[in-house]
Amino acid sequence: MMDVNRGIWTALSGIGIAQGLKVFTHKKVNDVWDWRPIFSTGGMPSSHSAGVSALATYVAMKKGWNSTDSALAVIFGIIVMYDAQGIRRHTGEIAKIVNDLDADIEVLSGHMPGLFHVKQEKELNELLGHQPAEVAGGALLGIAIGLISAFLEGRKN
Repeated sequence: MMDVNRGIWTALSGIGIAQGLKVFTHKKVNDVWDWRPIFSTGGMPSSHSAGVSALATYVAMKKGWNSTDSALAVIFGIIVMYDAQGIRRHTGEIAKIVNDLDADIEVLSGHMPGLFHVKQEKELNELLGHQPAEVAGGALLGIAIGLISAFLEGRKN
């Protein structure tokens, strides 16, 4: 029988649980049940943060905080979380501005016969990144999942 890489399953569990929780946080914020956040980017908690934090925590618990494996997992996690709340969030904010601008130009072109405008067929995705609180929420969830995974594996041995 093939061994299961528990680190991979721990990280994937963090991602999956975080995506599932987005349904509940979406309900709390918007007061409507919607399953679509499971398949979307952005939102609370960050599945990016949950996955890399679960992996880094699991690796640190199994290999020790001073191991090269832990250092790689932590640095990888920091880069992913920084990107999720930085560059990707700003890209989403720019997409919102472009979508609003397209709508404004469409209105203007209706009032000015000489102004030709073709509306975008599909709006740009505005939910690309995360607010810092969403990243922190995902990180805390991931740390808990990593600790639980390492604890359960230790009990099995």
